[in-house]
Amino acid sequence: MEWRGRRQSDNVEDRRGDPTSGGSPFGRGGGFNFPSGGGVRRAGGGLSIGTIIFLVVIYLIFKAMGIDLMQVLDTGSMSSGPGYEQSQSGTRPPANDEMTAFVRTVLAETEDTWHGIFQSQGKEYEEPRLVLFSGQTESACGFASAATGPFYCPGDHKVYLDTAFFQELSDRFGASGDFAEAYVVSHEVGHHVQNLLGILPKFNQARQRMSEEEANKMSVRVELQADCFAGIWGKYTQQKGILEAGDLEEALNAAQQIGDDTLQKRSQGYVVPESFNHGTSAQRVRWFKRGFDSGQLTACDTFSGPV
Repeated sequence: MEWRGRRQSDNVEDRRGDPTSGGSPFGRGGGFNFPSGGGVRRAGGGLSIGTIIFLVVIYLIFKAMGIDLMQVLDTGSMSSGPGYEQSQSGTRPPANDEMTAFVRTVLAETEDTWHGIFQSQGKEYEEPRLVLFSGQTESACGFASAATGPFYCPGDHKVYLDTAFFQELSDRFGASGDFAEAYVVSHEVGHHVQNLLGILPKFNQARQRMSEEEANKMSVRVELQADCFAGIWGKYTQQKGILEAGDLEEALNAAQQIGDDTLQKRSQGYVVPESFNHGTSAQRVRWFKRGFDSGQLTACDTFSGPV
């Protein structure tokens, strides 16, 4: 994929190495993710009276020791010995590292593609933001960790990506290559497109009345449509002359490797079809290819007929 030297998106928020981006212990990342799905409602609510009293007592204790916690909170950090601040700031990767440049470029290409498609239909495309993080972070859908995998949160219109997943994609899933990585990003952006089109809100509302098995079946259709949308993006990149020999095969291999049946066979040696929530390998390959071959939204109707 010839991505170097192309426009880079400004809609990337880099939280890697940010000690303040660690999340809340209440729940894990929700939304729509890759390669394993499902979301959990985020816990909320204010502080209890007991908690407030406890915090006041802690504040007074520190005040008596000559430590002003309000000043500490205002500065955003408290030194706990030599080298503390240096070790925290030293974990942040450079802003222009190759991974960031790659993600910014792929996101910019999705922006160009979907702006054009939406404009052709008389609509305005709202660009999502993409959050790069390492280890853990917080989203409007709850706490996200590296174990959550890349996901899209409808609550804040952001894609969350721990870029260590790209290495896992290659080492664990056997899906290497820059276009395989671009497929991950474009799949999550596909969920953003679904959100803008009103598909995700309808699904989230409907699944509250569904059994787990029914919700899983509907989730498969949602995920396969995001694959198809990713394929549409792939078609537009091909038309620009960005793709190189073997790029399409990289994306199709990635789709193959993260199908529900393939993942379950790899992890437990057998499959449980009623638990599928992203689609089989064959389905994921077929729907990405359908979007790629057609380049048309109308080709991505996964909700009518068999998938």
